[in-house]
Amino acid sequence: MRLSHFEAFAPVCPVCARAGRPAARLVIAAVAERTDADIRAGTLHCPQCRHEYPVLDGIPVIVPELRRLLSERGVELLVREELDPASESLLGDAIGPDSWFDMMRQVQSTYGWDGYGDLDPEEILPPDELSPRPGAARRCLARLLELGGAPGTDADLPRHILDLGCAAGRTSLDLAAAHPGSLVLGIDIHLGLLRLAGRAAGGQVSYPRRRIGLVYDRRSFPVAFEAAPRVDFWAADALALPFAPGVAGLCVALNLLDCVTDPRRLLEGMAAAVAPGGRILLATPYDWSTRATPLEAWLGGHSQRAAHGGAGEAFLHALLAPILTEPGMNSGAVNPHAIPGLALLAEQAEWPWQTRLHARSAVRYLTHLIALQRQPRHDPPSRDLP
Repeated sequence: MRLSHFEAFAPVCPVCARAGRPAARLVIAAVAERTDADIRAGTLHCPQCRHEYPVLDGIPVIVPELRRLLSERGVELLVREELDPASESLLGDAIGPDSWFDMMRQVQSTYGWDGYGDLDPEEILPPDELSPRPGAARRCLARLLELGGAPGTDADLPRHILDLGCAAGRTSLDLAAAHPGSLVLGIDIHLGLLRLAGRAAGGQVSYPRRRIGLVYDRRSFPVAFEAAPRVDFWAADALALPFAPGVAGLCVALNLLDCVTDPRRLLEGMAAAVAPGGRILLATPYDWSTRATPLEAWLGGHSQRAAHGGAGEAFLHALLAPILTEPGMNSGAVNPHAIPGLALLAEQAEWPWQTRLHARSAVRYLTHLIALQRQPRHDPPSRDLP
């Protein structure tokens, strides 16, 4: 945990915030291992409710349901990476498919390859554009930054940037490179991915690249990112962000909206985290699954009997419109379902995104890109119902 980011983002207690109490700022209660700029191991503490949050391998774990997260994912910080290939293969076979070990390696393979495969000296890039290529998330981010527009002056540059669902962290590093002088904080709950991201920022990429089935090749290679000192990675719940309102000038969430239990609450949380005049960049393919999101919380993908035909874009637009515009729904009236404070800047209906699963399998999405701005005032327009 970089001390610069701890001071700048000033995390607050998510347990207090979820309980509806004024959230107290967390303090550093104990330090077990540190350098001049980082805390590698220690404890953060809420002086109000007395909850504690660990710093493990340099990653502060600031979630309201700490016991649950660590019981599900804590082992990701304990897995050794220096095992010889034969031993790692034997472990994979013995622990078996669909196990926590198998799922962890699949996730790290997919996101490690997309994030850093372009820098891997052993990676053979396909000759055609139809085959999956590393960097889908980076290309998506670059297009979103274009849609969001460049700041008018240096004074408009966001000093603090949140990258929600940062995965292996390459987009966080790109955000720092695109915004000189800004501090970038990558947020995720996959502890293994956060460890991968932190080590990549420190100059070494290491991840299991899946060939097929339970067959993996350990890829390790040095990297260098000039902007790395301005990037840090924390474990936090995107639906319970541990920050005071207006902490960031830019908030990014790539293909996260359809992977949380409550997409509306994600949008509300992002709106709260961004300062007035700041921007929010979203990408989503509306690839809904009840394993991630209950049907009732989907934005589209059902209710095809309605005028919008179940389209996710229409659902999202409705959440952003302070005035109802859909025919037959009190058109022109104040929209009671709108998320206050968000205005649509630009969007692109389809953007190609390919995800590699293994040597013979990939998934192709057409993701919806949306650039939003946080309005200085978010009072709903005063208009009588017709």
